[in-house]
Amino acid sequence: MNTPPPTVSVVMPVYNGATTLATAVDSILAQTFTDFELILVDDGSTDFTLEIIKGYVAQDERVRGFTIPHSGVATAANAGLSKVRARLIARMDADDYSMPERLAQQVAFMYGHKEIGILGTCVEFGGNRKTAGGYARYVDWTNTLLTSDEISLRRFQEAPLAHPSTMYRTELVERFGGYKTGNLPEDYELWLRWMSLGVKACKLPEKLLIWNDPPNRLSRTGEQCSTENFYKMKTPYLADWLHSNVSPEKNIYILGAGKTSRQRALLLEKSGVVIAGWIDVDPKKIGNIVHGRKVTGRETLEKESSFAVAYLAGHDANDQLEEFMSTNGYTLGKDHILAS
Repeated sequence: MNTPPPTVSVVMPVYNGATTLATAVDSILAQTFTDFELILVDDGSTDFTLEIIKGYVAQDERVRGFTIPHSGVATAANAGLSKVRARLIARMDADDYSMPERLAQQVAFMYGHKEIGILGTCVEFGGNRKTAGGYARYVDWTNTLLTSDEISLRRFQEAPLAHPSTMYRTELVERFGGYKTGNLPEDYELWLRWMSLGVKACKLPEKLLIWNDPPNRLSRTGEQCSTENFYKMKTPYLADWLHSNVSPEKNIYILGAGKTSRQRALLLEKSGVVIAGWIDVDPKKIGNIVHGRKVTGRETLEKESSFAVAYLAGHDANDQLEEFMSTNGYTLGKDHILAS
């Protein structure tokens, strides 16, 4: 007799995770929702990871284990995706912890909201806020983005979802493909690609995952997660969004005339976006000619004829900009977009 497929396939790639894997796996096996399979993909580990996986496979029939030559997290995740039997996929990392109600709450939401393709949750920061303040601030920021509109309009700032907290529909992988490999942040690229194709994402307000911050986390050490590669990857998606959402009659200005902002804006120009000029609040920059275009103050912005792309450094600068824009009647997505 054929066994019916599970409701959820939990995909967990792991490389040299012997010290954390058991905690992550046990948090999945302890879920209140039990109709799942756990797919563990060993990415050619050189420690005792594979032995740990074999132990779990032997003790719980819901656990399936696979090993591949060391190829990186994107390839390992794709290997896991190729093995799923369920129509819902939950992602999990081997150094994080899922709360017992995570799968139950996500499955209930996905069953009740067919229009949603990707569902994240809020997360608890599992690192040291004193020594990793920037990362903690990023986690706090992701936790403020709950609705589809909030996630969609802010997706060009940073990755708006905590990857290991997400659940998504298997049909999205079948229709639009899985993770791209190479020097790029594979999870962020997946969200941008799927959302550019009309997929809606939202987030549960409950903190259903502890997102740990070990010193060897790929977002800290991996070349694919460097700032340069982030912008190279996301710029074409931002350009496509601008072409689709900004009237060709409007002039596009770059908010921020510093060196870093200009470098990022020039990537945008290479993707076919015509830049009318630079806007800055620094009086030392206003009036300068940069790359053949003049630096002006914010008074240049006019709702009917201009649109602003903000390349500002840090959350504080973006917060100050949003206060100014809101006070002056500018709408995010209609009059400006935040891109850093």
